[in-house]
Amino acid sequence: MDVSAVVTIGSVLAGIAGAVHVYIWLLESVLWTRDSTRRAFGVRTPEEAETLRVMAYNQGFYNLFLALGVLVGLVLLWSGLAVAGIVLTLFACLSMVLAALVLISSDRRMLRPALVQGAVPLLAVLLLGYALTQTA
Repeated sequence: MDVSAVVTIGSVLAGIAGAVHVYIWLLESVLWTRDSTRRAFGVRTPEEAETLRVMAYNQGFYNLFLALGVLVGLVLLWSGLAVAGIVLTLFACLSMVLAALVLISSDRRMLRPALVQGAVPLLAVLLLGYALTQTA
């Protein structure tokens, strides 16, 4: 496969991973106390959600910053700074993958959320990592 195609597919996957993390930020930092959000995170009561609110707010911004890392990396990549863009995108996506591994290692029941959080960025890491080895 042509390296430019690998970079394009890896970029699209990284963008999807970034969008997922923006959505997670929205849930954790903006919509945390809604019933549907509580259910999605396994929070049983409004009181429990209120207790966890500050932690969730903070955690949400970690997710947003990972998404911003992907965005800045992709902007650099597609504006001519290919190596810097790939490296930054790889760092952000690899951080997403590692966070998913931490999630699953903390509670095996978190397999599904860990896959949502980590599968697409893992594919982006594999493709962009390959592309980086071909451009360096």
